[in-house]
Amino acid sequence: MKTKKLCMAALAMCLFFSCGEKKEALTLSGLKKSDFATEVNGKPVALYVLKNKNGLEAAITNYGGRWVSMMAPNKDGKLTDVVLGYDKIADYIASPGNFGALIGRYGNRIANATFTLDSVAYSLPANNNGHCLHGGPEGYHARVWDALQVNDQTLELTYLSPDGEAGFPGNLNIRVTYTLTDDNAIDICYEATTDKPTIVNLTHHSYFNLSGVPGSQVTDQLIQIHADTYTPVDATLIPTGELAPVEGTPLDLRTLVPIGARIDEAFEQLQIGGGYDHNWALNTGGDVSVPAAKAVSEQSGIVLEVYTNEPGIQLYTGNSMSGKDIGKQGVTYPRRGAFCLETQHYPDSPNRPEFPSTALLPGETYHSRCIYKFSVNP
Repeated sequence: MKTKKLCMAALAMCLFFSCGEKKEALTLSGLKKSDFATEVNGKPVALYVLKNKNGLEAAITNYGGRWVSMMAPNKDGKLTDVVLGYDKIADYIASPGNFGALIGRYGNRIANATFTLDSVAYSLPANNNGHCLHGGPEGYHARVWDALQVNDQTLELTYLSPDGEAGFPGNLNIRVTYTLTDDNAIDICYEATTDKPTIVNLTHHSYFNLSGVPGSQVTDQLIQIHADTYTPVDATLIPTGELAPVEGTPLDLRTLVPIGARIDEAFEQLQIGGGYDHNWALNTGGDVSVPAAKAVSEQSGIVLEVYTNEPGIQLYTGNSMSGKDIGKQGVTYPRRGAFCLETQHYPDSPNRPEFPSTALLPGETYHSRCIYKFSVNP
């Protein structure tokens, strides 16, 4: 009897401690940090969570500097995830896409995957119609960044891109700081220095859907870009070198219009890209206090404003999304299920002396800033 009582007591203690074990806390977007805890090429990967005084939350992983989720309030005050991505780090590693990624050494395209700097020709990986796109297939989106969470609202990522990586010259020391501000913005500050003349064009590639309806298209969401001109492209999406007026074309987005209003018109530039996939030359003159672009979901009331010191911005409307990507919470992302607003220097600038230069010299510091600010229309 005594042995039986001892066994029953032991069983009760086991049940107590088993039931008392806490389940892993989830982020507000439903992510588990343990699903992002791994090593890639011997470097630790993790998920970092930022929160501001208003209760907004951003989740970022140091694998590719990827912005995994952004919880912003809709018109009813309900927190809504407005960026596309995956639930697990394994899906990011397996995917060739750029969901939420930090892009470099050169965002956008370099024609024929070559450029010349100081009379030296450099060859790059050709991963897009014979051109180099977003630094090549092993660009910064596929690198593990060293991470330091400075405080509840700030994450600092650093990376040394070695001389010759993906064919680019110079050891490039990069620091990228993500801050979730108390006015409900993600403020991304880029800094870089080099020990050899090089080119730099860093950007961010989040896919936004402001509707709050996972798996929906964004064609009914409104877009505005403060630009009188854009850089037309050839059949392989390389700029022709001219600045063309938006006036009288479907690329005139100077007032808020639905993304889908003219996206399928028989306009050559739209047909080349299968929709919007173009760089606009901003009117803002590098003034980071002046809005460069704006997007609105009338369904959710969520407003996104973009500020930058860069001369250009690329609007991409998910034209190549296949409808096969399974994202967070098992949601299938359809074609045109998101839009991207990538602040940048112009595509192929190293081969276009008429475009603003992307050269960085020893002793100089590269500075770029992009602010994604969220608010609500009543």
